[in-house]
Amino acid sequence: MSALEAQPAVYLRVSTQRQGISGLGLEAQRKAIEHLLGGKPYLEFIEVESGKKSKRPKLDAAIAYCRKHKTKLVIAKLDRLARNVHFISGLMESGIDFVAADMPSADRFMLHIYAAMAEEEGRRISERTKAALAAAKDRGVELGKNGKVLASENKLAAIGFANQISTRLEELNVTSDMNLQSIADLLNDTGVRSRNGGLWYKSSVARVLSRLV
Repeated sequence: MSALEAQPAVYLRVSTQRQGISGLGLEAQRKAIEHLLGGKPYLEFIEVESGKKSKRPKLDAAIAYCRKHKTKLVIAKLDRLARNVHFISGLMESGIDFVAADMPSADRFMLHIYAAMAEEEGRRISERTKAALAAAKDRGVELGKNGKVLASENKLAAIGFANQISTRLEELNVTSDMNLQSIADLLNDTGVRSRNGGLWYKSSVARVLSRLV
């Protein structure tokens, strides 16, 4: 990087204030980005906001910086921006270049497709959750305090399983430049089972990694 070349803007996002304060999730994002940049300096913008919300003051500041200094925006994963095609399309039309560390060679068309897939996955998860709650209610299950307790316990169990898998991934020398399918194949080939005891797929790997981030 020459003395006149501006540092790229790095955008990091976590969903909760607790994650922002503790650094949980931020370090994993930084590691992926620093691997992509190869040790080059960068300017960091950190957002503590849900991926469902479009109001992102830190992202707006990062975009303004990129426009002013004619440099690119770097993120760790596409879903750190949003699971929303319209949001991603708006960023593409903002006039700046951006790259995701988990898919550095993806062009604008591919990024749009990935955003559409992420949005559809989010929609399906929401539909499955609503259907499960409706079925439970029809069976006479009280979806009040007890339901919240069970949901919390299930979430903790999922996080615990994700941490176990994280240890296994380290033992298998999984790196940040491996794609989801490669990780799924490696887990299946080495006999590691998913949380429900079945095979791994890109979606199940993505869910586990999202709980770690």
